Amino acid sequence: MESIPDTSGYMIAGYVIAFLTMGIHVLSLYIRNKNLRRDLEMLESLDTEKK
Repeated sequence: MESIPDTSGYMIAGYVIAFLTMGIHVLSLYIRNKNLRRDLEMLESLDTEKK
């Protein structure tokens, strides 16, 4: 009789990789949003100086 191989290690590794990938993506979005807000503030200040 053949036994079913234990693949729980692969399942855990897959979840870890998936969550790390999602975490990196969320961190990237946060940093990009922060930089966009900073750029917007700079452009608005330049616009008010010009007027």
